[in-house]
Amino acid sequence: MTQITLSEASQHLPDLIEAALGGEEIIIMKDNQPVVKLTPVEPVKRQRQPGSAKGLITIADDFDAPLEDFQEYM
Repeated sequence: MTQITLSEASQHLPDLIEAALGGEEIIIMKDNQPVVKLTPVEPVKRQRQPGSAKGLITIADDFDAPLEDFQEYM
């Protein structure tokens, strides 16, 4: 965890952003009090779209037909 003053943070913001993207936790201080924690934003997950794979998957007509290897168990 890195703690840095507000004035230093304003001078080194691109470097701090890269450090946060790399997983480092950055705390920005003002008047010796922590005021901001710099963390990366998680990517937004897309909402499910029902039917989006329609036509991409096919099932053979004999999908559930008994297998020849198992005829003796039937």
